[in-house]
Amino acid sequence: MTLDYDVVIVGGSLAGRYAALLATQFKAKVALVESQVDYGLIYRQAMGQIAHLAQSGDDLANFGLSSIHTDTTAKLLSAINWEEAILYSQGVVANIQAQTSPGVLAAQGVDVIFGSGQFSNTPDLAFTINQRRLRGRTYLLANGSRPAIPEIEGLKATGYLTLANIWQAFKAAKPPQDLVILGGVPQSIEIAQTLAKLGCRVILIINHPYLIPHIDPEISQLLLAQLEADGVRVLTEEIVSQVRKIDDKKWLQVGDKAIEVDEILVATAQQPNIEPLNLPAANVKVSQQRLLINEKLQTTNRRIYACGDVIGGYDFANIAQYEAKIAIKNALFLPKFKVNYSHIPWAIFSEPTLTRVGLTPKQAQRRFGNKEIIVLRQYYKSIAAAQLENQMTGVCQLIVSRKGEILGATIFGKDARELINLIALAINQKISVQKLAHFSPIYPSFSEILEQIAREWNYQQLHHDLARQERLESFFYFRRNWNL
Repeated sequence: MTLDYDVVIVGGSLAGRYAALLATQFKAKVALVESQVDYGLIYRQAMGQIAHLAQSGDDLANFGLSSIHTDTTAKLLSAINWEEAILYSQGVVANIQAQTSPGVLAAQGVDVIFGSGQFSNTPDLAFTINQRRLRGRTYLLANGSRPAIPEIEGLKATGYLTLANIWQAFKAAKPPQDLVILGGVPQSIEIAQTLAKLGCRVILIINHPYLIPHIDPEISQLLLAQLEADGVRVLTEEIVSQVRKIDDKKWLQVGDKAIEVDEILVATAQQPNIEPLNLPAANVKVSQQRLLINEKLQTTNRRIYACGDVIGGYDFANIAQYEAKIAIKNALFLPKFKVNYSHIPWAIFSEPTLTRVGLTPKQAQRRFGNKEIIVLRQYYKSIAAAQLENQMTGVCQLIVSRKGEILGATIFGKDARELINLIALAINQKISVQKLAHFSPIYPSFSEILEQIAREWNYQQLHHDLARQERLESFFYFRRNWNL
């Protein structure tokens, strides 16, 4: 049997396009089944930048300058030209989209096929679209996810927004001013803060105790405090039991509280786009709406791989691209590469940004034992750059073994997304915390916090090594009393 392609990629995500371009670099013959790509991340980032600029004038007084913002929340809302703001965001998306556009992909040799399709197994395995059967040696599922809508009485009848269409609501003649966000994913935190900075009144409802699970409670509390300082009302461990529309308002029953808002944004979870694919025909098994995959990113059909949020988890673009690299190499060559997330960072694009890589303190304690790890903390207020820029809210937490191996880090603060990349590189290249102490960053800069936390490691090691302390004291005593 002659195959049409080395790999058929079922796309609809940035990871799918990235995988297609990567495959062409290996000189493989590639088909990309393309549906609409979601650029919600770029939209949120662009609108977040606008929100940052809208609020930045309020901080001028801290630098001895007169504030340019004396607007109330209502005036700020009316002052924003939502059409122009969204147009700016669309321009950013268009510029980024052009880098991996279907035209660029086609010029690189990718056979781009638009539409939706499904697997068929008669007479042999293929992906069928537009009455055309695409036969590949391997297949890659990179078609993303969509919002999972909770079962709440009255929600569907009342109507709601999702992360995919939230900004369309602000094109209306009367944009919403009061919003409830049913949260649970990092993007719900990002958008809650952005909308609050743009002058909206925002309530963020989360049904678990902390904003983001598996984050140090102290750092989670810092993020919570920042959201509240920016005007977000956060309700944790609350359940929405009922939604109703009365006149032109939407009402939610939240525990024993009734809340009236203009709009409801649902951002509780994501579910993979797998229903239309006819996976049983391809012998691909699913459990609880999740693909069953191994560490080589193979599904239960060893010819079919998957990457990105179609396999579950949070929607992080860099993690999806990392998985695409592993999956495409395994799909095109021998399947010997395994995913290792220990050095892959992720971020919540709040203001300041929250980032993490590797193990948390609890994970490290479970794996190595309490006595074998050290948790180091350094606060932003201790570095000159934070003082100069009035960005003192923040903390850098480093988890290391007794031998100095860096196991993980969480950074909340200005430039955290750049700092965490350095820690991720150190973990990947097995650079110990001792070597990190030799790092001499430009002064002043936020990178200084990494050098400071490494010095803290050296101090703790010396403090607990009594024999070394005695040797040093004896050495300098001898030096002081030695006749030159």
